[in-house]
Amino acid sequence: MAERKATIQIDGNSIELPVLSGTAGHDVIDVRTLGKHGYFTFDPGFLATGSCESKITYIDGENGVLLHRGYPIDQLATEADYLEVCYMLIHGEAPTAEEYSEFKETITNHTMVHQGIHEFFGGFRRDAHPMAMLCAVTGALSSFYHDDLNIADSKQRVRSAYRLIAKIPTIAAMCYKHNVGQPFVYPKNTLSYSENFLNMMFSVPAEDYEINPVVAKAMDRIFTLHADHEQNASTSTVRLAGSSGANPYACIAAGVASLWGPAHGGANEACLKMLAQIGSVDRIPEFIEKAKDKNDPFRLMGFGHRVYKNFDPRAKVMRETCHEVLSDLNINDPLLDVAMELERIALEDPYFVEKKLYPNVDFYSGIILKAIGIPTNMFTVIFALSRTVGWISHWHEMLSETSQKIGRPRQLYTGEAQRDFSAIKK
Repeated sequence: MAERKATIQIDGNSIELPVLSGTAGHDVIDVRTLGKHGYFTFDPGFLATGSCESKITYIDGENGVLLHRGYPIDQLATEADYLEVCYMLIHGEAPTAEEYSEFKETITNHTMVHQGIHEFFGGFRRDAHPMAMLCAVTGALSSFYHDDLNIADSKQRVRSAYRLIAKIPTIAAMCYKHNVGQPFVYPKNTLSYSENFLNMMFSVPAEDYEINPVVAKAMDRIFTLHADHEQNASTSTVRLAGSSGANPYACIAAGVASLWGPAHGGANEACLKMLAQIGSVDRIPEFIEKAKDKNDPFRLMGFGHRVYKNFDPRAKVMRETCHEVLSDLNINDPLLDVAMELERIALEDPYFVEKKLYPNVDFYSGIILKAIGIPTNMFTVIFALSRTVGWISHWHEMLSETSQKIGRPRQLYTGEAQRDFSAIKK
């Protein structure tokens, strides 16, 4: 097949640029040589710009498709566990039984953190936001593994990836325990990944925490459904930080910081705040009308998705899991009643159906976390915990490329032209 070209006409001059095709998705115009002709592209927010080449995750928002290494997300969420997905994202293929067993054992045996990490928390206020603590402590991990940070060594990169997957749940639970004034709980090697996290969150020295298998399964699915989502803001942040040669712990801390932004990682927390604003089932019609009014500032959170134009493929699995948890726990909570009634209306009301404002993964995950007893200020921490494997997989992939370069975006300068400076004494 002949090489395809795109031609740009500027002031009577023609510039030919290669057109590249991936395995799936839109073709892209390779503009890397455009600078030689004296031009840059201008695309704030990267709305039509591919910043990298990747083999990890593919999204087709128009058709509701999300693939990790080619596997549909609904199959992974129902037929694999989170650690299988972690292995797959890092190594490119689903593990064999032997590979999975070895990987699981490695992660399980590295969930403890250095005792010096415990001392870090003494420097935080008791009401410090968990994301602030997670960001700081994650970055500080590099001070404990400074002799194993050769990012040019693939084996050291994989070891760093394994450490982060193993230790971030422990650190996340420590953030929660610090907030509530309870002693830290050490991980247990007899528990699964999700069970271990729940035990570190809710166990106390005075009594053991009884792990509910329905809740543990739901937690594992939340981890899986948030494991990666292509080149979003936080993943791009990790890649950009990593392109400078920064160590993996600093890069993941940068991803945590980016995810902390309310426009990115705070969606399920925003859903709970909206439910609290509605307050009771009898007030739902009032807020439905407000949502339909373009002139009203109120917006329904957790409905529709910027990327998925028809449906979020993660939402179906999360909906089933949400109903399983609520049925099993049988909680009497007015906010959960509001959520279920809001879901029913959104799935039946012609306005929402026509505009495809379906409940998304943030809506259901927020309800599940609320039902489990996790406070809203921990929601984004759990998102970060889940997404760590996606971030570190992209970091590892980027550094595996022989042509990898430091990221250096260009700009459209609109400031003052060159002018002479006058000293202040004049």
